[in-house]
Amino acid sequence: MKITVLTYVHAEGTRDWDKVVDQVARALRKKKHKVSILGVHKDFKKLIRGLERRKPDLIFNLLEEFGDDPGGNIGVCGLLDLLGIPYTGCGPGDYYLGQDKALAKRLLAFEGILFPRFAVFHRDKGFETGGNLRMPLFVKPVAMDSSIGIGKKSMVRDSNQLMKRVLSIHEELGDAALAEEYIEGREFYVGVIGNNDAQALPPIELDYSGVPDGAAKIYGEKEKWEEGTKEYDAVKPRVADDLPDELRAKLHKVSLDAYRALRVRDYGRVDLRVAETGDIYVLEVNASCYLEEHDEFSMAARAAGIEYVDLIDRIAQLARERYKR
Repeated sequence: MKITVLTYVHAEGTRDWDKVVDQVARALRKKKHKVSILGVHKDFKKLIRGLERRKPDLIFNLLEEFGDDPGGNIGVCGLLDLLGIPYTGCGPGDYYLGQDKALAKRLLAFEGILFPRFAVFHRDKGFETGGNLRMPLFVKPVAMDSSIGIGKKSMVRDSNQLMKRVLSIHEELGDAALAEEYIEGREFYVGVIGNNDAQALPPIELDYSGVPDGAAKIYGEKEKWEEGTKEYDAVKPRVADDLPDELRAKLHKVSLDAYRALRVRDYGRVDLRVAETGDIYVLEVNASCYLEEHDEFSMAARAAGIEYVDLIDRIAQLARERYKR
């Protein structure tokens, strides 16, 4: 196919895109696709001109924001639909469902899927108490992804800490705050690939054994992105190949149910916690999750016998088949 990898850049005319862009492009070229990269910031006219010049059969969509709006990728997906250009991943409505974490939880509730009890604190409303939620609470932005706004201060143990954290998210990130009951237990990522016949990949467990006793077990910005820090070194994702068959089957079922409930297309990742009671809680559903070749999703695919080059090609083929149908 003639494929354009679409991505975000922080300034027009630059190539300061994430390393995953070149990795995906390289993988597609190894599968004999003709590949170009289009980096855009906030110029719709440039985006349209770039697509008209390239005339791709498919867009491999790695665009996570557009301009100054973290949800700008939703509008871009709508534009691609209007232009009639096939692309990987979710459509605008599906992305909207997933990016609003509070709305996503309500859809999970409709499907009978377990998740932590929560409250939302909006910027334009008076401060509320959070109802009858049980402390400690985990507080994060409603619409941000990539662990933005998540760190040690996300864990709050009383109403004063809750108020400070909510106001901090309002002021620093310009987003509503989501407070949910903290679930003590093992944390897993389950990747899912496919559409009608979606397949759950081997679970990845977050190994928190390097976290000091008494410290919150959190996979925040530092733990995920800041190499060389003690936080980064303390948490290690690993393939959970030692799980009892029953637990693995339950993790797969819950993940597939959540994936379908939020209408994820082609590929995604479900984040879960297994409580000491054995109950499995869905924390988040990440449509079009991060595809870096050493990250958790790719790690899970390799454990399932799918090498990175084949994984990227499979996602492209899934999107192509979906549009043919």
